[in-house]
Amino acid sequence: MTRDLFWLAFAGALGTLCRYGLQGFVQRIGGERFPWGTLAVNAAGCFLFGLIWSLAIERERLAVSAQTRTIVFVGFMGAFTTFSTFAYETSEFLRVSQWGLAAGNVLAHNLLGLACLFLGFTVSRWI
Repeated sequence: MTRDLFWLAFAGALGTLCRYGLQGFVQRIGGERFPWGTLAVNAAGCFLFGLIWSLAIERERLAVSAQTRTIVFVGFMGAFTTFSTFAYETSEFLRVSQWGLAAGNVLAHNLLGLACLFLGFTVSRWI
């Protein structure tokens, strides 16, 4: 258990450093007018999630254990971006023609995310 937690934390730290590096690099190139760095990280995270998931789970071309999947997807990808998980979950609704659930997931994440962000701004003024 301790070893698993170490690898999960290590992968999380690596994901954080990769996010910081990529986001900063792209933002410097793209300028400050639009959050290009965040967009790049989320797009890269979605691509990596899809690639690794497909190779490891659907095509079984990468032999990875459940423990390794947890380390990669929860540790690294979770620290790199959670948008990739959101995109995957929405794609699963679309794959099984659950259009309402897919749309609801997109709306809920975006609207609730914005609402919580503004709530955080508001609460911070009271503290």
